[in-house]
Amino acid sequence: MSFVRESTVSGGEIVGLIFAIFFAVGVCFFAFVLVRLAEVLKETTKLVAGITQETVPLLNEITDTVKNGNSQLVKVDGMTTNLQTISNNVTGLVSTATSVLGGPLVKAASFSYGVRAAITSRRNEDVTKRVKAELRADRKARRADKKKG
Repeated sequence: MSFVRESTVSGGEIVGLIFAIFFAVGVCFFAFVLVRLAEVLKETTKLVAGITQETVPLLNEITDTVKNGNSQLVKVDGMTTNLQTISNNVTGLVSTATSVLGGPLVKAASFSYGVRAAITSRRNEDVTKRVKAELRADRKARRADKKKG
């Protein structure tokens, strides 16, 4: 007896075999993508670590700069306060000097203006009298010339 078997492959088995091959290729492709993704994540981790190593000293320097700036602002604030006090003192001194010296100075200026106005007025009166006298003398001389002539 011989057992010879004829092997027949059905259509469902062929479809199953094709599906298994595609599935194996898909798994290999997915494994390749995962390996590449792992490499990208390693590089990203290295990049973040490098950025962190460079950023921390910069942040420390910025913190020191801000602290220094704040201490300078405190000094400037103290100077501004002192200048405000000096300004208030000068204002008080000027108002005191104005009240002490202002009254007598105004009186002296008014007196000198009055004296000057009086002198100017008197000079003007003298000049006016002289001009009138000369005009009268000229008229008299003309009348006398007309009568003679």
